[in-house]
Amino acid sequence: MSKKLKELERKIGYEFKDFSLLQRAMMHSSYTNEKHLEKYQCNERLEFLGDAVLELVSSEFLFLESPKVSEGELTKTRASMVCEPSLAFCAKDIQLGSYLLLGKGEEATGGRERSSITSDALEALIGAIYLDGGFTNAKEFIHRFILTDLENKKLFYDSKTILQEIVQADMAEGISYRLIQEEGPDHNKSFTVEVWIGETVYGTGSGRTKKAAEQEAAYKAILKLKKVN
Repeated sequence: MSKKLKELERKIGYEFKDFSLLQRAMMHSSYTNEKHLEKYQCNERLEFLGDAVLELVSSEFLFLESPKVSEGELTKTRASMVCEPSLAFCAKDIQLGSYLLLGKGEEATGGRERSSITSDALEALIGAIYLDGGFTNAKEFIHRFILTDLENKKLFYDSKTILQEIVQADMAEGISYRLIQEEGPDHNKSFTVEVWIGETVYGTGSGRTKKAAEQEAAYKAILKLKKVN
């Protein structure tokens, strides 16, 4: 596993002085339970710390980037930037799920792809970098891997709402989502969905839930509409 985690270090461009912090950041509670380790040895404490660091860095970023925006709007924007779907999207970019230490049960039910697990692991990684290398290194990681391409990320995790707004403003047809495939056992399902605008398919998406599949389909439809326009 340490060889795999060295690969993660190269990917994020940060080398840990205390490698055990990185190991702990990737250690899900299902793994510590299975190995009969103490509860505090999983990544939840690091996640708690990373969440606070992320909130501070993202707050500073928005404060400086949007000097005339009200406190209420800043709070709303920050909440959307650091919500679970957004962080899971960032985690996917660095394939964070593939580096996790999971229990066999969690592994078997697709835990590596679960948004709640990967978003928590990303916060734990921030906490680990903060403890190992201080605030500057943690801030650099957040700017590089989370506070980039924000427009595209917002498009992705709020795509159904955005697509609805685009269609209502510019098109007469309605939107419908159609489930075209459902695979796997109950504990590890995969869904494929098409989004139709009127009588035309505009995007196809897949995910572990129908909602996730619909979001991806809507995201692809938005990209298609942007290209057309």
